Amino acid sequence: MKFTQYFLSMRHRPDRASIKLEWIQDVIDHPEREAIQADGRIRRWAAVSEAEGKFLRVILLPDRETVHNAFFDRRFVP
Repeated sequence: MKFTQYFLSMRHRPDRASIKLEWIQDVIDHPEREAIQADGRIRRWAAVSEAEGKFLRVILLPDRETVHNAFFDRRFVP
């Protein structure tokens, strides 16, 4: 898994520090939904059972392997 510098700096935020890398990989490998943004980035969502079923959104660069961002999406509706 590759990461942008932006992602690495965001990992220090208290609300994102608890997000495990294996959760991110699971969302990448098994998304419940996927959408492509106008800029070509890919959004993927999946519920994380270990996080009380919250939905984790992972944003990938167009290469589909570099993680740009990851956070729990409180507004996501399955």
